[in-house]
Order: sequence, then C-alpha cells, then structure tokens
Amino acid sequence: MTSVINVNLPQQSYEIAIALGNLDQLGQKMAGLQLGKKVLVVSNPTIFKHYGERAIASLESAGFVVSSYCLPAGERYKTLNSIQKLYDIALENRLERSSTMVALGGGVIGDMTGFAAATWLRGINVVQVPTTLLAMVDSAIGGKTGVNHPHGKNLIGAFHQPRLVLIDPEVLKTLPMREFRAGMAEVIKYGVNWDAELFAQMEASKHLNQLRYIKPELIDYILTRSCQAKAEVVSKDEKEAGLRAILNYGHTIGHAVESLTGYRLLTHGEGVAIGMVAAGQIAVELGMWQKEDSDRQDALIEKAGLPTKLPEGVDIEAIIEALQLDKKVKAGKVRFVLPTQIGVVTVTDEVPSDTIRQVLQRMQG
Repeated sequence: MTSVINVNLPQQSYEIAIALGNLDQLGQKMAGLQLGKKVLVVSNPTIFKHYGERAIASLESAGFVVSSYCLPAGERYKTLNSIQKLYDIALENRLERSSTMVALGGGVIGDMTGFAAATWLRGINVVQVPTTLLAMVDSAIGGKTGVNHPHGKNLIGAFHQPRLVLIDPEVLKTLPMREFRAGMAEVIKYGVNWDAELFAQMEASKHLNQLRYIKPELIDYILTRSCQAKAEVVSKDEKEAGLRAILNYGHTIGHAVESLTGYRLLTHGEGVAIGMVAAGQIAVELGMWQKEDSDRQDALIEKAGLPTKLPEGVDIEAIIEALQLDKKVKAGKVRFVLPTQIGVVTVTDEVPSDTIRQVLQRMQG
C-alpha cells in the first residue's frame, strides 16, 4: 500500500506519505525538501527504543547531522517545562533557522515538537513521523501544536504546518492495544463528521478493537480516508476560521473530562469517545439527529472497545464549568459540533446548560 495525499495551503503545501517501510525512507524523503543539514529527533523512551535507530540511520545516510532527545511519555508531561528542555537541546546543538525537528512518536510528542519548532528562532522546520493510529489520522496533520495548561488542554499553542508527514503503518504492530483503540475514536469521528462511507465500512467490520483482528485492507482504507478527510478540511480552513471546527467533534466535553481527571485516567481517544456519545445525545435531545443514528454511533464506539459512560466520580457541574475554558468559546457561549446525519455535522452555540446536564446525568457510570 502506498498513498500520497496533498495538503494544499497558500503558504506551504506538503505531502502525507503513507507506505509500509516508510520509516527507512525518512532521510531520502527529507533530502528532497531542501532542508538544512541539522536535525533534532524528538521522541519518548519507548518509541525511541523501537524506532529511533532506524530513523537516525535513514537520516544520516541521506547526509543529515542528527541529534536526538527523549521526553517522558504521557499527556501529563505536555507542559511548558518539557518545551524548555527542547529549547535547551536546540541551543546545545546550535539548531538554525534552516534546521528541522523530527517528531517521532504519538500525539503528545508531535504537539510538543511542533510547538518547539514553531517558537524556536521564531519558527524552524518540523517533520511529523507519527507512530500511533491517533497521530497518523489526526494530530500529525494540520499544524496544530501546543501544550496543556493545568486548567485546560492545548490552551498554549500555535499553528505551524509540517514540511512532511511520513506514515509507516508497520509501526502500529508495537502499539499497545489501548492506544490503538484511542486512535479508532478519531477514525469514528471522521465517519460521523465527514465520511459516511468510512462509517459504513467500519460498521461492516466484525472487529475494531484490536489491530490483529482487522483486515489489512481495512487498515489501509482507514488511514487513507481519514488522512484525506483531515487534508481536505485543513486545505479549506487552515486556521479554524469556520469549517475546521468540525474536526472538534466529541472534543468539547472530551477535553473537559480529560482535564478534570488530570490527564491520567483517560487517553485522549477515550475522552473523545465519551464526548461523541454526549454530543450525539445532545443532538437527539435538540431534535437535530435521529436516535437510531446516535445508537449506531455508540455501537461503533463500543465495538472499538471505547467507553460510552463518564468515569466514576467526575462532577457534572465541574464539567459544565470547565466547558467555559474551552478554546472554542465565543462571547461566553460554548460552541458544540453536533451531527445532523452520519457524515454531516453542524456547529452551534445554542445548547442549553440543562440539556448538557441531562445528557451527562444519563451517562454517569
């Protein structure tokens, strides 16, 4: 399987290259982009142990001068302190404006490396080499970078598009099962907010919760269609002036729950799954969506081994309060992405707090 998907932007277009064995082509593909010779590979210890040597060997064979640094794994390390460490390493290795940071890892590594690259010397190159399903289909594409604030997810960040997104599906074989399921949440999101055919293909699959039970053709299809969806939306609305907001489907309540549980209890995908269930039920309550379609969505989320209930002990009033800190709040009103049919969503700020409260009460574990 080989796919090349273009993200067409006014300033700097780039390719999403998907192919088995792509990791060994990293240096060659970057050499074709006329980047400077200095490269800093950023990863975490687990990913680096699996793939660091291969990535560095590929870069060095293409003539790059490579240094590397591992940040601790986990969302709780997605902070300005970690970014400071990357700045220190960039200074130590004399990274210049033509230099490149390579993010080798999942969404946390991708977001942090992208933000460090966006802000070091007012912006240097970044290449995304995602190693999780979630990063492959979502966070590595589109240039959203950033870190968390103790009171909210991704409140500190910048738009900084990568020069290349290089995806090697082979690396999914070492992905823990829970992380694979987390990525399926974002794939289901694309099925509901953009691509009814993708939704139907996943619905037809007997299993979605483990890579080894899913046909390779479906994995190829999932990666290609999800990346195409993200590329199309980003190409039309790079900085979320309008359309791109639909990519936040499930994220509004999902982010609030993640934040309230200290980013320790749930993966990002689990938060999004809970958020999609809530958004679907809110849409049904408001008469915008059929209950039958909401049930189909929830069944797909369960098939992927993802939660459909709130974690025990999460206070509903705290969730409603946390929604006010969401980045998408406009003039004090929380904007929700709500489905109207499978494959189509709309953005609205006319969601009464009582409706949110009622839905969340039903979702208590």
